[in-house]
Amino acid sequence: MRGRERSVGIIGAGIGGLVAAISLARLGHRVVLCEADAAPGGKLRRIPLGQGSIEIGPAALTLRPVFAQIFAEAGQRLEDHLSLTPRDAPVRHVFADGSVLDLPMAEEAAAEAIARFAGPAEARGYRAFRARARAAFATLEESLLKRARPTALGLASQAGVARLLATGPFTTLWDALGEHFRDPRLRQLFARTAGYVGSSPLQAPATLMLVADVEHQGSWWVEGGMSRLAFALAELARAAGVELRLDTRVAEILAAGGRVSGLRLDSGETLACDAVVANADPAALAAGRLGATAARAVAAVPVMKRSFSALLWAMEARIDAPDLPAETVLHGADPAAEYGALAWRGRLPADPSITLLAPGTGRLLAMIHAPARGDSGQPDGAALAAAEANVLARLGRLGITPGVTQRIGPTEFEAMFPGTGGALYGQAVQGWQATFSRPSSRTKLAGLYLAGGGTHPGAGVAMAALSGRLAAAEISGG
Repeated sequence: MRGRERSVGIIGAGIGGLVAAISLARLGHRVVLCEADAAPGGKLRRIPLGQGSIEIGPAALTLRPVFAQIFAEAGQRLEDHLSLTPRDAPVRHVFADGSVLDLPMAEEAAAEAIARFAGPAEARGYRAFRARARAAFATLEESLLKRARPTALGLASQAGVARLLATGPFTTLWDALGEHFRDPRLRQLFARTAGYVGSSPLQAPATLMLVADVEHQGSWWVEGGMSRLAFALAELARAAGVELRLDTRVAEILAAGGRVSGLRLDSGETLACDAVVANADPAALAAGRLGATAARAVAAVPVMKRSFSALLWAMEARIDAPDLPAETVLHGADPAAEYGALAWRGRLPADPSITLLAPGTGRLLAMIHAPARGDSGQPDGAALAAAEANVLARLGRLGITPGVTQRIGPTEFEAMFPGTGGALYGQAVQGWQATFSRPSSRTKLAGLYLAGGGTHPGAGVAMAALSGRLAAAEISGG
C-alpha cells in the first residue's frame, strides 16, 4: 500500500535520480531534483571537441524494456522521444598476433564467425557460453536485480540453490571462460564483460556472464548519443510535475531527530524534505561531500575495492581506414598481466586493450581501463606518457591520425564525481559476496535513500534506472 504523500529532494539528475523522480511524482509526491551541472545525465554526457562535440559516456542502450516501461507508465512511447537504431553490425576484434575477428551480435551468426575463425569446437563452446549466460540472467533478473535488499539466503530461497550455483558464484569469470574456450583469444574477448562494470575477470564471479546476455538481448544506438536519453527522461520528469533545478549544487543533507529534514544548497537556501534520494556514488557521501551526518549513514568503500576508472582520448582525426566499423577492440598481448596490473598493483598496464568508438564525421573515442586512485587521481607522468604513446601508435597502424585531442582520466573523473577517486562503476565486483556488500537503497539515516550505479543492482544505465525505481518504491512503501 502506498504511504502518505511526501516532499522528496533528489540530488543528481543522472539516470537513477531522474527515474526516481519520475516514479515518485507519478505517485503524487512533491519532488524537487537538484543537479549541479547545467544539463542532466551524470555519466551520460557530451563534451565540446574542436568545432563540435562528442559523447564520452556509455555508448549504447541495453535492456530496452526497462526504459519502455518507464515511458509507458507515463503514457508515452520511448520511440516517440528517441531515435533508436539496432546495434547489429559486427564488432571488430584485432588480436596481438594480427588475427581479426568481426563478431556479429546475433548468436547464430556469431557462432558461424567463430567457427571460421577458430574451428567448430570453439563455436560449440560459444553456444554453451551463451546458454549459460542466458540461464544466469533468467535466474537473477527477478530474484536479485529487481529486489531492493537481496540477501544470500533470500536469493537461494527464491531462485533455488541448484540454479543459483549454476551461475558460478564461487568460480571466477576467467576460470569459467576457460571451461568454454580453448582458444586464448576467445577467452580474452569474452572476459571483457567484467570490464563493462569496471571489474577484473580474474576476480569477478562467473555470474557476470549475465552481462553478455544483457548485451545480446538487444543493443541500440541512440541518435545524438546516449545523453539524449537523459534529456528525454528530464522532459518526462517535468511533465510529471518534478521541479528540476539545474546549476544547483547541494552542499549538505540536513537531519533532525535522527532522520532527514532537508537539503542546504550552495546558495544558502534550505529545502525542507521528508525524504532524500542521493543519486551519487556512496563513496562521495562517505567522504563527507554532503555533510557529516550523511557520511555516517553509509559505509566507506576501501580504495582496493573501487572499480576501474578509464583513460579516454576524444579526438578529431583523419581516418584512412574506409572499412573502420563503429566499434573496434584492439586486444593487448597478455590479458592476465593487463588485468593483474589494474586490479592488484593499481597501475596502468604496459600493453592495454583499446576500445575504439568511431561515431563518424571525423570524431572518435579511444578508451583503456585505468586504476582508480585517491584524490590525487592521475597515474604518474611516465606511465601516462607511455600509455598515450602506445595508444596513438596502435591507432596510427590502423590509419588514424589524431588532430584535436582531449584526454580525460581519473583526475578529471574525480573532479566530475568527487570522492570516487575517478572510479566509474562504484564498488568492484570481487568474489561471490560482492552482490550483497553493495549498498542498497536504504541507509542508516531514516529518510535518506541511495540511487545510481554505485548502489544495488549495480553499474550500467539500465541498472541505474532500476536503482531509481527501487528507491522510489522504498519511499512510497515506507
